[in-house]
Amino acid sequence: MSEADLTAPIPVPPATTRRPRKAKAVAEPDTPEPGRTNDPEATMANILDVATTEFAEKGLAGARIDEIAALTRTSKRMIYYYFGNKEGLYVAVLEEAYRRIRHIETDLHLEDLDPEAALRKLVAFTCDYQRANPEFIRLVMNENMHRGEFLARSESIQKLNVPAINGLRSVYERGVAAGVFRPDIDPVDLHMSISALSVFNVANRHTFALIFKHDFDDPACIAARRDSTVEMIVRFVRQ
Repeated sequence: MSEADLTAPIPVPPATTRRPRKAKAVAEPDTPEPGRTNDPEATMANILDVATTEFAEKGLAGARIDEIAALTRTSKRMIYYYFGNKEGLYVAVLEEAYRRIRHIETDLHLEDLDPEAALRKLVAFTCDYQRANPEFIRLVMNENMHRGEFLARSESIQKLNVPAINGLRSVYERGVAAGVFRPDIDPVDLHMSISALSVFNVANRHTFALIFKHDFDDPACIAARRDSTVEMIVRFVRQ
């Protein structure tokens, strides 16, 4: 596999392709509301899709359950039934956002590649995913404004991120053992560096575009920035 193949854009599913959360193990109303179907998984998936956009755009304080309900195929009452309250829905949105990126990462099959090729593929994927999912970035930025208060309430988010670090650690340690990566890097620090470079490309592109009069949405610019990010990370860890 050539170096160009490893840094080529990796297909990233649209943000609306989410796995529905399982319904709570409590009795559901016997009769669906008029004009609505009794399909808990589809209903919850629809609520999460709409709520993701609302929370990403307006934050926890600005989002309104009434507005979310108006944009879904369900009602305010059913949103409360499935998620308890607005904070419960917000936590569920965070969980789904993290679950999705970690689930896709497991399909990269990094263990099948040599260490440097695996690292290149992971960094390129991260750049492409963040670019294709700006809502994820806004959700994370909003949650940082809350100092991680709501993320801390979710045990599943903590568990979801363990495989991400373990996967990167495996790639890095294989590289160290092969003599191609230097042996003094903390995998969590490396993960943070990859995320920082990938997120900044999206989070700050509007201000940079205005200040430096540069079109960061141009496909050639996007590809060049991704390739540059991959190269920076690889050179950082090389022996």
